[in-house]
Amino acid sequence: MPDYTGSRTLPGIAAVALSCLAACAQTGERREYVPPPASAAPAVSTAPTATPMAEQAPPVARPRDVAQVREDAPLRYVVQPGDTLWDVSKRFLLEPWQWPEIWYVNDQVANPHLIYPGDVLTLIWRDGRPMVAREDLDVEYLSPRVRELPLEAAIPTIPLEAIRDFLRRARVVSAEDLRTAPYVLGFADPRLVVGAGSEVYVRNMPADETYQYDAVRIGERYVDPDSGEFLGWEAIPVADMEVRRYGEPATAMVARSYRETRAGDRLLEPEPDAFTANFYPRPADAGLAGRIISVFDGVSQIGQYQVVTLSRGAVDGVEVGHVLNVFQSGRRTRDPYSGVHVPLPEVFAGTVMVFKLEERVSFALVVDAEREIHLYDRVRGPQAGG
Repeated sequence: MPDYTGSRTLPGIAAVALSCLAACAQTGERREYVPPPASAAPAVSTAPTATPMAEQAPPVARPRDVAQVREDAPLRYVVQPGDTLWDVSKRFLLEPWQWPEIWYVNDQVANPHLIYPGDVLTLIWRDGRPMVAREDLDVEYLSPRVRELPLEAAIPTIPLEAIRDFLRRARVVSAEDLRTAPYVLGFADPRLVVGAGSEVYVRNMPADETYQYDAVRIGERYVDPDSGEFLGWEAIPVADMEVRRYGEPATAMVARSYRETRAGDRLLEPEPDAFTANFYPRPADAGLAGRIISVFDGVSQIGQYQVVTLSRGAVDGVEVGHVLNVFQSGRRTRDPYSGVHVPLPEVFAGTVMVFKLEERVSFALVVDAEREIHLYDRVRGPQAGG
């Protein structure tokens, strides 16, 4: 990862956001982000270190695009093991994705944008603006002292345990990809399903240099609820396969199993693993809007730290790290006099952050859930919900 040492540019600061936005998941009570108006009363924290910002003589007024500090933000916080950048940011800000605007980059730290367990974060005011810095920034050293820690020791943006199972090559495939993909014909042993170490027979296997495949089971058909446009098929990871002999049928072995392999499961060439725990959380464009079209593991009501599929992808301008607000939509209530079911206004329900991107859809983690979130609820860039 680039070293933005000595720099307070947005990339350097934003990179800090990527490491701090995910780390307080296990410390203290979570606070849900409530969109503007700014006049709304902020939530009250139970954290023992919290001190009212009124005692710190904050600046009189700040524009809408300047990070808004919580009134109950702590003056000092010690980063704990298991913390995430998102939850650390929620301790200080009304809008956690604004963390890059208040992070002070220390030029005496090897990776100034990363935050580690044990770091002491202090809320200060400089030139009338709030800033969060490591406590050791106020100490003058006779000579520079560089702290070097491994990248993997830094706190992640979001809790990785919440998406670990999903990251086993979950993907979206087109109808054409399915039509031409090899598929499991049967097994060497007379069984209905098999696991790791078993031999399987595969049809339509091309005789080329590829010998490793992802076995997937076709799941949901992704469709845009607004336009009716087909977006692709959900491909549920089943196993890692290795070809042992080409032919018709070919013979392959189940090298690693995630689910029981069945006849009819498709084989796809592996995708490069582009996932990183360290990305830059930032608001999606105000004009970006879509819907939740699926939830991982198929539950009907969606809560915090569940993975959802959005009806917008790379072609729509979605990027990894984008933060979007979720709004309950499609609600109706019966008029007690006329009996007519009247549509109700949309209600803010929570926040999601995109962590994996496909061409037509994207996958996001619910980082905050103020109300129940459902399939087909709308998502929009945070500014659009203001």
